[in-house]
Amino acid sequence: MDIKGSVALVTGANRGIGHAFARALVEHGAAKVYAGARDPATVTDPDLTPLRLDVTSAEDIAAAAAAAGDATIVINNAGILGNVGELLTGSLDTARQVLEVNFFGTWAVSRAFAPVLARNGGGALVNMLSVASWKGNARTVAYSASKAAQWSLTDALREGLRDQGTLVVGVHAGYVDTDGAAWLDVPKIGPAEVAAKTMQALLDDRAEVLVDDAARRLKATLSQPLD
Repeated sequence: MDIKGSVALVTGANRGIGHAFARALVEHGAAKVYAGARDPATVTDPDLTPLRLDVTSAEDIAAAAAAAGDATIVINNAGILGNVGELLTGSLDTARQVLEVNFFGTWAVSRAFAPVLARNGGGALVNMLSVASWKGNARTVAYSASKAAQWSLTDALREGLRDQGTLVVGVHAGYVDTDGAAWLDVPKIGPAEVAAKTMQALLDDRAEVLVDDAARRLKATLSQPLD
């Protein structure tokens, strides 16, 4: 699909991968990029159009769909990590919040914008997933579960929106150099690389992005026996 001249919405666009997505869209010639954030004042990039959007708020989502009724590309990027080391101890309240933001938030935004994309010719819906979609982690149980659920949702959306001509893209990456991964002392890729490879997938009408070696390796192991 064409990015030049498009109108895009990116959730969680005030920093990290979300801001990288928004900048990449601008640099590819998007006519307008709505930058969704819980606090629009945190969107300081003058090339973006701030938009109040808490993905756990039905009211915010409905208002955003009305305000961004010209959108042709929607990128579901907003997400949270949650607690670390939560498998056997601690409250499940934070885990429920992770699912609320990462899974139900993505689902709710996709539902609200599906008719918008249909009216505007189909366009594209992009979900920022993770290698965690394919592998559980005892330190970040809720995050991994939410990404697995998002992956399943992405497949369902791909099927459900096919007849309206919407390209549904799942983006999988390993560790990305963002605030959420700052606690990890491991090699990381930059947000700009995630955004660049996602833009290329849109241009090529590809439904899946395996950003780095970690994503490619883990995807290849899905058919292998469990350890």
